[in-house]
Amino acid sequence: MTLAIFDLDNTLIAGDSDHLWGCFLCDEGLVDPVEYARRNEAFYRDYQAGTLDVEAYLRFALTPLAGRDPAELEAWHAKFMDAVIRPLMLPAARTLIEEHRAQGHTLLVITATNEFITRPIASALGIPTLLACEAEQIDGRYTGEPRGTPSFHRGKITRLEAWREASGEALAGAWFYSDSHNDLPLLEYVDNPVAVDPDPRLREHAERAGWPVISLR
Repeated sequence: MTLAIFDLDNTLIAGDSDHLWGCFLCDEGLVDPVEYARRNEAFYRDYQAGTLDVEAYLRFALTPLAGRDPAELEAWHAKFMDAVIRPLMLPAARTLIEEHRAQGHTLLVITATNEFITRPIASALGIPTLLACEAEQIDGRYTGEPRGTPSFHRGKITRLEAWREASGEALAGAWFYSDSHNDLPLLEYVDNPVAVDPDPRLREHAERAGWPVISLR
């Protein structure tokens, strides 16, 4: 079956769930609102510039989850979904997803944001398969440490290929939709790359390469 692969942040939703989660934690008083906000903004600027140290960022982002009761984390995320994420869900993105579903394509979200944040979002979008940055758990609680290969930059290809080997899915004819120049390795890897509301660097590359450029906003 043909793969329809989607980035999540600023592609299927009109914002960056990773960055917004950090803002949410600050607003709710769940972290130091000054220092955490400062570091959250600095990491986001690094991501936009293409200079992100993904391992350092993951440890920063996962630290507030460490040792917490799963029920407490679930309550935090439910509030985050209702207050922040659902207003950012794009009708045009849902239409695009359903167009691929109607063609019998295998739907997949691949994102550099961690699985705790993104699994409920992918589920709300009706996409069952998620490849996201993984977080270590011991006895059902997060340790604050990342696990495995981060699904970031070329790591998205590594994670996709591992998943394909396990699932038996073919790459031929695959689509990949993304907004970010950080996803150029995977965009160049598939047969059908599509730039979605792209950042300036991706837009320039897409136009030069003759890729479709679309908006879901």
